Amino acid sequence: MEFQLDQAVLILERTPAVMEQLLRNLPKDLSLQNEGGDSWSPFDVMGHLIHGEKTDWLVRTEIILQGNGNGKFEPFDRLAQFNDSKSASLEELLSEFSRLRKENLALLKSKNISDSDLRKSGEHPELGTVTLAQLLAAWVVHDLGHITQVSRVMAKQYKTAVGPWKKYLTILNTTPRE
Repeated sequence: MEFQLDQAVLILERTPAVMEQLLRNLPKDLSLQNEGGDSWSPFDVMGHLIHGEKTDWLVRTEIILQGNGNGKFEPFDRLAQFNDSKSASLEELLSEFSRLRKENLALLKSKNISDSDLRKSGEHPELGTVTLAQLLAAWVVHDLGHITQVSRVMAKQYKTAVGPWKKYLTILNTTPRE
């Protein structure tokens, strides 16, 4: 599929509502549980999404749009949420994420990004040269991955309760990745 900004924005606009529907007013035993080890809970995921809204997607978009192909991205702290969100409630995180996403998408739309802008590039600290289209496509896939992750973590809370149906419920048989 060729990247289309208008389609990407449609998905990015929906993520806050999806998370809101999945998570608002859930009991803590569903929102704070993870898959064991260093895996993330739905609460952790929301903190991570907020950190990305503040320090990743639009910051890097600006670097690409203002640069001449050699704008370097700062490394992204993929674990910042463990410190940044620890005193917040899940409801506060959901509201903050919704607000930040709305602001960021308004800013993104105000850029009037052209096809030539989408081909502009920046320097990722690990991946090397990336285009704006690749960055924005990654933002969409990042959202969808975390929606899947939250669903999987919540489903796994029912792993024992489903009894023998576990063998048919593939979501219960996947391994965590954060």
